[in-house]
Amino acid sequence: MTEFWLISAPGEKTCQQTWDKLMVATTRTNNLSTNNKFNIPDLKVGTLDVLVGLSDELAKLDTFVESVVKKVAQYMADVLEDSRDKVQENLLANGALYYIKMKTLLDLVTYITRFQWDMAKYPIKQSLKNISEIISKQATQIDNDLKARASAYNNLKGNLQNLERKNAGSLLTRSLADIVKKEDFVLDSEYLVTMLVVVPKTGYADWQKTYETLAEMVVPRSTKLLFEDNDSGLFSVTLFRKAVDDFKHKARENKFTVRDFQYNEEEMKADKEEMTRLSTDKKKQFGPLVRWLKVNFSEAFIAWIHIKALRVFVESVLRYGLPVNFQAMLLQPNKKNMKKLREVLYDLYKHLDSSAAIIDASMDIPGLNLSQQEYYPYVSYKIDCNLLEFKV
Repeated sequence: MTEFWLISAPGEKTCQQTWDKLMVATTRTNNLSTNNKFNIPDLKVGTLDVLVGLSDELAKLDTFVESVVKKVAQYMADVLEDSRDKVQENLLANGALYYIKMKTLLDLVTYITRFQWDMAKYPIKQSLKNISEIISKQATQIDNDLKARASAYNNLKGNLQNLERKNAGSLLTRSLADIVKKEDFVLDSEYLVTMLVVVPKTGYADWQKTYETLAEMVVPRSTKLLFEDNDSGLFSVTLFRKAVDDFKHKARENKFTVRDFQYNEEEMKADKEEMTRLSTDKKKQFGPLVRWLKVNFSEAFIAWIHIKALRVFVESVLRYGLPVNFQAMLLQPNKKNMKKLREVLYDLYKHLDSSAAIIDASMDIPGLNLSQQEYYPYVSYKIDCNLLEFKV
């Protein structure tokens, strides 16, 4: 992934001359950036008051739509879990023109560098305000749908993880249902009961020596090792019901842990069925959810780039005036030369702004941090695709 600078400058005698000047300054002598023309159609200008108000609204909408793009992408990473390394190959854009020609989804860089306005989704006969509202409603719908789908899937995933955690971990806390068998217990006896005791591996010998004397009425030679993990073993022992409390107390004093467990075949069967059901439901929902995320990431990303195009158009008209005459250009800066590229662009376009001609961007003036404000004498917006990268 990479970062792009979407800029515009007023047309010279022709917009092609503006483009040629940029290419000479940035590529033909010092390879500062890779450049592409960014095609923005003839949009309806409207009144100056509308453009001024729309400029602020588009800035807010830009931030919102970008956040939706990032949320969908991040949730894609969360859903893919162990396959997070496949996130990037699922973050694609379906460009209308290129999809028709190529019958394929485009990687994000290709979509941006070959950007074509989607006339079907965002008709240019509509006002700029209407187009921005279409995008706003679309992004809001995706955001709301994502919240609902994520909530449902997360609940399902959380319930499954809770059951899986019960069947994992230490013998002191984990479920014993998948360890023990019916024949390990004395069942349906009025007088006898089978207890399950967790014994540290270092205490096996002590257990064998002492378990029969921890309380009266322990059945001799009734203990049996049922299961072991790295630290402990699970032993069964049979005793009379009336000796249970005394046995528990003495076992605790000897650092043996009695697990509260009653063998109930119906409950154990229900737990296993619930685990199977949740696991099956998760698998069923996974495919459609990933498809929804892919489609709606594409929709949100395309909407975001169209917002950038709208912002360039509105700001260019406000800055350079009417009639509409500017060239939008997409720069992919060479990472090592970003500062140099800004300096070259400043020298190329400082004549566009009287204040910029007076104040050098490299000057250190107290109270004025131009780099922090990111104000330039030309229209400039970042498209930071690095925001969509994840640690895998």
